[in-house]
Amino acid sequence: MAKKKRDYDFSVNALRVVREATGDTEYKATGKNPAAVALGRLGGLKRSQQLTPEQRKELAQKAAKARWEKKS
Repeated sequence: MAKKKRDYDFSVNALRVVREATGDTEYKATGKNPAAVALGRLGGLKRSQQLTPEQRKELAQKAAKARWEKKS
């Protein structure tokens, strides 16, 4: 089984070990702006409240299909 590239990065592995040792589990390096993430979530929540159950189901099925196609 081939290792992922991130497994070879010494600095990333060292940071992970230090965070596990100190119990710092809150930090997640996503590279995303937390304010932008919060605004995006608010927009999504507002939109989901405006959709009918059938529309939500259709969107969820489309998203699941896209995720499965992406993996293969």
